[in-house]
Amino acid sequence: MIRIAIVLGSTRPGRLGKAVADWVSSRASERGDATFDVLDVADFRLPLLDEPLPPSLGRYSQPYTKAWSEAVDGFDGYIFVTGEYNHSIPGALKNALDYLYKEWNNKAAGFVSYGSSGGIRAVEHLRGVAAELQMADVRAQVALPLATEFVNYRTFIPTAAAETTLQTLLDQVIAWARALKILRPDHAHGKEDASAA
Repeated sequence: MIRIAIVLGSTRPGRLGKAVADWVSSRASERGDATFDVLDVADFRLPLLDEPLPPSLGRYSQPYTKAWSEAVDGFDGYIFVTGEYNHSIPGALKNALDYLYKEWNNKAAGFVSYGSSGGIRAVEHLRGVAAELQMADVRAQVALPLATEFVNYRTFIPTAAAETTLQTLLDQVIAWARALKILRPDHAHGKEDASAA
């Protein structure tokens, strides 16, 4: 079974992203073609990147890095839930991405964003980061403008259009995650987990 992580990128108190991630998780759990778990960056309390060696070496020294690595590594794809901060992604999300490398490689990535312009500028930056980390980003994107998807700019109530677009995003992420599996060493050397057999 394909495993997808819903990565909640904002760590601010009162963040709007929590309601968005919960919605993605709820809709995703109704499907039978993959399993989904929420990875909340806030739960890992990562300081600004402080590993002495480049992440591409995979030689981590800090316990929080090892915990983050273990959490991220077991998934076949990711749906990033991100706000837009100053035309880009939250610093906490960028930092969390920068901590790792191989854990992200050859996996699918999709984006659910929110903000005054739906978070589209944040995702434009995030696509470039994902490409450098060798993630394959899907075309579909759920962009949630504060004026139309949040009552009084605070309470998240997704429109029918958002609901439809989310299903398209899920379809694409799952399909790409399945297709990319063959590129990863664990699959290529016959070390697939028992659930995939």
